[in-house]
Amino acid sequence: MDIGVVLQCTPPASRVIELARIAETHGFSHVWTFDSHLLWQEPYVIHSQILAATRRVVVGPMVTNPATRDWTVTASTFATLNEMFGNRTVCGIGRGDSAVRALGGRPATLATLRESIGVIRELGNGRSAQIGDTEIRFPWAEQSRLPVWVAAYGPRALALTGEVADGFILQLADPDIAAWTIARVRAAAERAGRDPREVTICLAAPAYITDGTPAALTHAREQCRWFGGMVGNHVADIVARYGSDSEVPAALTAYIAGRHGYDYNEHGRAGNPHADFVPDEVVDRFCILGDPDQHLARLRELEALGVDQFAVYLQHDAKTATLEAYGESVLPRLAHAVEATVHHLL
Repeated sequence: MDIGVVLQCTPPASRVIELARIAETHGFSHVWTFDSHLLWQEPYVIHSQILAATRRVVVGPMVTNPATRDWTVTASTFATLNEMFGNRTVCGIGRGDSAVRALGGRPATLATLRESIGVIRELGNGRSAQIGDTEIRFPWAEQSRLPVWVAAYGPRALALTGEVADGFILQLADPDIAAWTIARVRAAAERAGRDPREVTICLAAPAYITDGTPAALTHAREQCRWFGGMVGNHVADIVARYGSDSEVPAALTAYIAGRHGYDYNEHGRAGNPHADFVPDEVVDRFCILGDPDQHLARLRELEALGVDQFAVYLQHDAKTATLEAYGESVLPRLAHAVEATVHHLL
């Protein structure tokens, strides 16, 4: 399993770039950023600097959207970065949340998302794409390679992901919900005539290393409670569309009964008062909290479900400490476990 990191483009940009460099030093495979240009700094400018400061990590947004970004400009940006730094980008995309809602807009329809995926992927891989009646191609991007991973929660979005995406992004670390969503994506891929194993599975959630004491766990929960509020925005849309008694697991939807609005100016921020409705039990399920052994146990559980990457949301007060703890106490043991399994099979 790969381990990535998700950063906010909060000023100063130099700090974001430094965290990316530290992550690569400790063995992280991917560096993702939020893409909400009103709330934080422009991510693609920072991506260029991250790629320049590193040598191996793959960089991309978690996630962009087809509403606030022109699709051809998005594809051109990735293809340009690939030419400059050697095919080290990935496009994470969804219907849109903070980027569009902070501007008073609405998430894109699934039909628009599907169309945008096709255009961005074709152009980003040096092929021709159709925009209305016009066929276009970047004549300079023949060597560019760009996978497109789709973020999804609800049944229709999960089906779309299995049908067309190179990867699936689920923004939480609950094994039961992960199992349900992964099964939906793989079933959709199979119905579409694809090999389900070709869809990369990526889970993303806050991770906070503690010393195992109750006080440390309480602090970690407060630092990560914001994440349940963020996920709740998507869950609210699902409940509005499918109802509270749908096939969507209650473990994902039930907790938003106490939700009372959301301020995007507090989005992705520890201490967000609009996440007060999120109970400790949800924080514990959606995030990974505890000592390194507890993190390793959860990661192995997710890996057994077929998860290819876990990306650590780093929006709390222990950014550098988390990267260091993962580099010293989690990643080496995770890699060792994989090597031991392979050796046993041989």
